[in-house]
Amino acid sequence: MNSDKEDKDLAKENNTDENKSNNEKEIDPWGNKLIGDDDYERLCEEFGIQKIEEIDIPATIYERFRSLRRKIIFGHRDFELIIKAINYNKRWAVMSGIKPSGKFHLGSMLTAIEMINLQQLGGYVYYAIADIESYADNEMPFEVTRKYAIDNLADMLALGLDPDKAYVWLQSKEEIVNKMPYIVGTHVTNAMLKAIYGDKPFSLYLAALVQVGDILLPQLKDEIMPTVVPVGIDQDPHIRLTRDLSRFFQKNGESLFKPSSTYHKLMPGLDDITKKMNKSRPNSYFTFDEDLKVIRKKILNAFSGGRNNKDEQIKLGGVPERCMVYKMLDFLFENDDGELNERYIRCKSGQLLCGPCKKEVADKVLKFIEQHNKQKEKLLQIAEKMLK
Repeated sequence: MNSDKEDKDLAKENNTDENKSNNEKEIDPWGNKLIGDDDYERLCEEFGIQKIEEIDIPATIYERFRSLRRKIIFGHRDFELIIKAINYNKRWAVMSGIKPSGKFHLGSMLTAIEMINLQQLGGYVYYAIADIESYADNEMPFEVTRKYAIDNLADMLALGLDPDKAYVWLQSKEEIVNKMPYIVGTHVTNAMLKAIYGDKPFSLYLAALVQVGDILLPQLKDEIMPTVVPVGIDQDPHIRLTRDLSRFFQKNGESLFKPSSTYHKLMPGLDDITKKMNKSRPNSYFTFDEDLKVIRKKILNAFSGGRNNKDEQIKLGGVPERCMVYKMLDFLFENDDGELNERYIRCKSGQLLCGPCKKEVADKVLKFIEQHNKQKEKLLQIAEKMLK
């Protein structure tokens, strides 16, 4: 077990203290507080996250990795290992997952796209269905989460996940994963978990230890290799915990790679740019199975970067940086960088008003969702087979 000194050292490393009160900037994987654009640089400094622009990334990777090109990804831990593996044609892995607590929604899409982009760059995907976390956080029965898991996985396939280059598992069924709390339990104390996560129900601490198994599974199940986990900054506590615990594992006398990670900005709710998407605010997000008329209405009512009136907008221009309609395109729904930049310029110059812009974006998003859902229906059987 860790000594009291080790617990205090870890608390210092994570820049938290057992007696330090939770503040409004706390990183909480299960919380609802939005981390704003102004906080990212400070968080990089506080938690030792490296800035993505400080490493040499080949142009070929930028071209095929949209979140990098658009600076949605702002930080990383050891992403150089992945670049090196790509450059030298070595085997490497992408690890991601989803909590199957409902239908696929707007907030799930960014990580999914990043995972698929990384697969297209050569990474083999390891994808966790976090049914244990869903039970711990939402008290959702496993038979229910399995149905959501199949549905969510079909969404991933429709977005472009290659099933022949992916391994998918349920936490409750993967032995290495669901036994991980017992395996790492000798190296973890309650004080250590509280230092990283704050004061939480013990079931969430256990779910975090299960996620250690998810993140290390590529190396424990298959071979020792660089593994990258694309996440939002709110998930960094899981990365820090796993990187710390990875030192206790070896395979054939060889140490594992510490898992690498990339960090993307968090997409705010449609209805309020200062808050996270949340199921308690239905207008803050939409699921892909909602009625298209309802989705259209949510987009038309989304928070925009417009001025107080038409004349002021024409004179001063809009503020796309604070517009959820623009952010939807930037993060998710506009593949063409040139088209996105043209819309940005037209908005800033006052040539594009919010009403017409929202209608154009609504049409674009609804067309995407219609095509996505048709493709998804064809892939449900494949998704079910992948989870057998």
